[in-house]
Amino acid sequence: MQRYFKVLRLFWSTAIATELEYRLNFAIATITSIANLVGSLFGLSLFYRTGYTFQGWSWQEATIVLGLFTLLQGFSATFLVPNLNSIVKQVEQGTLDFVLLKPISSQFWLSTKTISPWGLPDLLFGSILIVYAGNKLGLTWYDYLASLIPLGFGVVILYSLWFILGATSIWFVKVYNVTEVLRGLLEAGRYPMVAYPAIYRFFFTFIVPVAFLTTVPAQAMLSRSELSWSIGAAILAGVLFIFSIFFWQFALRFYTSASS
Repeated sequence: MQRYFKVLRLFWSTAIATELEYRLNFAIATITSIANLVGSLFGLSLFYRTGYTFQGWSWQEATIVLGLFTLLQGFSATFLVPNLNSIVKQVEQGTLDFVLLKPISSQFWLSTKTISPWGLPDLLFGSILIVYAGNKLGLTWYDYLASLIPLGFGVVILYSLWFILGATSIWFVKVYNVTEVLRGLLEAGRYPMVAYPAIYRFFFTFIVPVAFLTTVPAQAMLSRSELSWSIGAAILAGVLFIFSIFFWQFALRFYTSASS
């Protein structure tokens, strides 16, 4: 484990040093993040401005869901998207050979090789939105901590889905369109699940598990989560993560290296 931590520190320090050569990008990313957040808040306000509320969710409670969505959006932009694009590029250019020859887990290498600081504004603004809405609701530090475990499960679920899609590039090479479909589906997480009709709630819970990314952690923060949901999130996260490992090993059987 110590060796992996050293490699991770080397990966990220190099990636940040490289990205900071273009510091103007950070200002652009910050402005973009603010614009997206304002647009999301405006869209949410359209539901509440006439007195309508999502069943059992006040404005502040729905804002917490939006804050969690923004937080995960920042996590994706910082850690997942740049590495997923790297997987596709490695397969397309045939340089995946060099990764497979390294004395380190190829999945670890491909999942952590780079980070993008341009997702940090979303992480910051998402956290601010959560704390602001939480203070309005009188939440305590214990309430925030209570959401960390289901939020951690949500991060694992999100990573596993992204990596599984990235692994399909072994067969389809360019999977950018597929990832855009997933990104579009995950957009449903910006609102509580009760905002959708029953059939969509079923889809976003059991088919594409968006509910476990934002709504379940928000319910835990608001002390409204049932233990069965937390257990379900833990099982789902574990199953998807293990599946991503086996799926990657399975996909590699079909990989035709650049030297063969």
